[in-house]
Amino acid sequence: MPHLGSTVRLRALAAATRRPRQATEPRRPSPAERVVIVSASVGAGHDGAAGELERRLVAAGLAVDRFDLLDVLPARLGRLVRDGYHRMLVRAPWAYQRIYSSTERAGGGGPVARVLLRSAEERLLRALPADTGAVVSTYPGASRVLGSLRLDGRLTVPVLTYLTDFSVHPLWVADGVDVHLALHAVPAAQARAAGARDVRVCGPVADPRFRPVDATERGAARARFGLPANTPLALLVAGSWGVGPVRQAALELRDCGAALPVVVCGRNEALAEQLRADGIEHVHGWVDDMPGLMHASDVLLQNAGGLTSLEAFAAGLPVASYGCIPGHGLTNAAALDEAGVAAWIREPDQLKELLGELIDGPRGLVQREAGLALFAGGASGRERGIGAGTHRGLATGTDRGPSAEIARVCRAGLGPATPRTIRRAVRPTALRLAITAALACAVWAGAVGTAVATTDGGPSLMHAIGQGLDIDDLGHARHTGHVCHAGHADHAKDRHS
Repeated sequence: MPHLGSTVRLRALAAATRRPRQATEPRRPSPAERVVIVSASVGAGHDGAAGELERRLVAAGLAVDRFDLLDVLPARLGRLVRDGYHRMLVRAPWAYQRIYSSTERAGGGGPVARVLLRSAEERLLRALPADTGAVVSTYPGASRVLGSLRLDGRLTVPVLTYLTDFSVHPLWVADGVDVHLALHAVPAAQARAAGARDVRVCGPVADPRFRPVDATERGAARARFGLPANTPLALLVAGSWGVGPVRQAALELRDCGAALPVVVCGRNEALAEQLRADGIEHVHGWVDDMPGLMHASDVLLQNAGGLTSLEAFAAGLPVASYGCIPGHGLTNAAALDEAGVAAWIREPDQLKELLGELIDGPRGLVQREAGLALFAGGASGRERGIGAGTHRGLATGTDRGPSAEIARVCRAGLGPATPRTIRRAVRPTALRLAITAALACAVWAGAVGTAVATTDGGPSLMHAIGQGLDIDDLGHARHTGHVCHAGHADHAKDRHS
């Protein structure tokens, strides 16, 4: 579904992409100080971060527009991109791991991905309001498109990338982006290692409903969801799509006896039915009151390391990574562990001991403090009553939240990016569109917008994904336990796996 705020804005975007734009059209901030946020509806994390940034910027007095990059792709390829990524995670996670690792080594996507992204450049440029003062990306592909426009001199206002995860794949770092905003010193260091120049540690954003609560509010939340009053509860989440070895993780969690599993399956109704058939008592599909469910719980288990983890930190809920999905799930688990804000449980026999430490032991207290400290000193910290000096040793090293930094850049502006030779705008022919459509599902490996063209054996990956065959039938890989064994595929580097 598009995430442009309204049907009116979607129609305006479509109209804008059809209008010719004058080469001399000015793009200067207006008195309204307008910020445009470009995200992508691949899962819910990128859009969730964009929505919270929008809320904070509007509260600070700026005008905000949000665009979905998938709506800007030509020939309605966005749906193919989204569905292809989803299908890959469900049916061929080994392929996603292989693409992720290959593009990590290569430092970014390949030529096919670049063609696809270039096809969106002029369309996105035409969609930007004339009074735009700054553009913010919460998705790697959007950063690449905007950075290219900035380098070419076609976009004359600052471009910022808000890094939504704790691990930073090289695709996040695009030439031409002026500022990269990081959640913590760990992703900031990874962004710099990938070539980012101006990296600012600004902390995360989360809906203010995610906040610590007292025993009374905790009891009320349990009553609303029909949960037992005194039993330790482990909230098991797997993103909006409910992907990964969630069923296996839920059964192992139940059998270890450390806590009663409360599973959120997102929009994966089939998974919810399976879990109920397995005897898992507390199973939810899509949950609108996720703050309340976190308030009711004692610990969060997650497998991707995205927005839900940040929301748990803001709620004062200790977090553990378990049964991680390939690619960014593994790298985020490693980065969260390195930052000291989430435990990484690698094997089932570690569940009982580590969950006990997180629920009732000193490790849980330390992680709660570390998670809350991410929000200390910025606007989100003040909303939660967290003082900048409360966790000085753990804090991110800045007293500026990401929305405040974006507003500052928008109002002050930045100098021009280093120009390069301006390319002619790409206007795909029917042949190019047909080729791109055939490759799109494999080219855009979801959250990292990766390219099969950079991997060995790309045609076999595309065939596997396109046919939607079971992994075991392919004979290339088998998903066992909590590790994606990829045959000839490369695993993540030591810091990621």
